[in-house]
Amino acid sequence: MKLNFFKYQGTGNDFILIDSREKEHLKKLCDRHFGIGSDGIIFIQNDYKSDFYMQYYNSDGKESTMCGNGGRCAVFFAMELKKIYFGAIDGYHFGMIKNNHNNFVSISLLDIQKNKIEINSENVFLNTGSPHHILFVKNISKINVFQEGRKIRFQNPYLKQGVNVNFVEVLNKTTLKVRTYERGVENETLSCGTGVVASVIAAYKTNKIAKILVNTMGGKLWVSFEEKKNEYKNIYLTGSVKFIFKGYIEI
Repeated sequence: MKLNFFKYQGTGNDFILIDSREKEHLKKLCDRHFGIGSDGIIFIQNDYKSDFYMQYYNSDGKESTMCGNGGRCAVFFAMELKKIYFGAIDGYHFGMIKNNHNNFVSISLLDIQKNKIEINSENVFLNTGSPHHILFVKNISKINVFQEGRKIRFQNPYLKQGVNVNFVEVLNKTTLKVRTYERGVENETLSCGTGVVASVIAAYKTNKIAKILVNTMGGKLWVSFEEKKNEYKNIYLTGSVKFIFKGYIEI
């Protein structure tokens, strides 16, 4: 069987996009040695409430929660719509191409209730469409993200459902650096959109930063939001997206 595909990356977080319903060979397609290679696969499907529905699978072949950079890539894939309303596993999102020349794509994320953010002396936990554990560190470049992230991801209370683990260094009052161990990929990725948003909200909530630019291993992302009495609203994730190539593969 011949399967047509497109490959995109958003700040180094790379995805295979398929306008199809075929899901039998996901893990093989994501394999970087024997397949196309990617952090995950996105299926673009019809949706009666929106322009399209984005169904996301991690490279382990399992359907996953919301993927921020994947959402931005899906919006760029559907760029002829210009302003896009799309569905995902966590609900509905707006997306827009902000700058065609630089391929800047922005998507909205769901509101975050303040009472759902768990803060203790060592870390912060919150859900931005995907669950995220946040650790504030110094000298982030020296952190073994695979080793340290894996320990946290596979221990209680996260053992059953898993969690994405974000190591965050505060560079100044407006800039963070974030490195993320992603569940499902089970390794560090060059960028994690929902992890970046979670890191910004966690840093803001703990009085470490103002609104923010985030440096990831794959490039720069911007996060904006509005703080209300009980929640954070109008959350937007913005950054570049690049079309890499298209082709077909025999499966």
